[in-house]
Amino acid sequence: MSYKTIIVHADKCRHAKQYIDLAASIAVQENAHLVGVATTGVSRYIYQSGMMDPMVPPASNHLAHHLEALRQRARHALDDFETQMQNADVRSWESAMIDDEAGAGLALRGRYSDLLVLGQANPDEPSPVVLPDFPEYVVLNAGRPVLVVPHAGRFEGIGKRVLVAWDAGVSATRAVVNAIPMLRRADIVEVAVFNAEERGDAHGDVPGADIALYLARHGVKVNVIRQKTRIDVGNSLLSLAADLGSDMLVTGCYGHSRFREIMLGGVTRTLLESMTLPVLMSA
Repeated sequence: MSYKTIIVHADKCRHAKQYIDLAASIAVQENAHLVGVATTGVSRYIYQSGMMDPMVPPASNHLAHHLEALRQRARHALDDFETQMQNADVRSWESAMIDDEAGAGLALRGRYSDLLVLGQANPDEPSPVVLPDFPEYVVLNAGRPVLVVPHAGRFEGIGKRVLVAWDAGVSATRAVVNAIPMLRRADIVEVAVFNAEERGDAHGDVPGADIALYLARHGVKVNVIRQKTRIDVGNSLLSLAADLGSDMLVTGCYGHSRFREIMLGGVTRTLLESMTLPVLMSA
């Protein structure tokens, strides 16, 4: 099990270089093909609606000029990505532009990859092409693991000391399995089980023991931490990660989306808004 194709979001935000460097380092470790994807921010449905019909000059001319400006922005983002790759050790890479809004475009293209890497939404840096719900939309719709990198802080290398949030749920199971290529490389993987008694029989006789054994059979060096907390689990996870010196968190993403309305679980919402370390999520 390994990552053979990794997609990274090529954007013009201030912290894009950092998470692209991180994606490149993972690609080097996994000997994977890295794809930098930029989106214009214009929904693909605009073409299906006929609004770009050349037989309607006033509308089509206006939209064509607007679209060209957005394509130029995406092209500049890809230029930056390509410059980074020329100075990186990635053996196989390519760049791609998609005429679509960022969430839908990355989610669709991401289905042909093993891992997506993108940045946390930054409320202090609104984007003309990326909606604020971009990370969660991709996680919930790509069907692939997504590594979300915080917009604040520096993360030059990750995966040495990994914290896994384990609640024995379906999403957490997917996240753990999808993270195995990185977990195998870790010096230590610590599995955190919070308030196990609230999950009834899901954890078995010894909470965390079964998932630890599963990971150990994959060659993962693992330790289980069982804790109780009265505050919300999201903040408890971030506090534990700081105490342990963790450089990556692995967790399930709990929520659903209908059209552009996304409902997230409390833990997922807390992590996406307040993350202090890169988080690998699966839905």
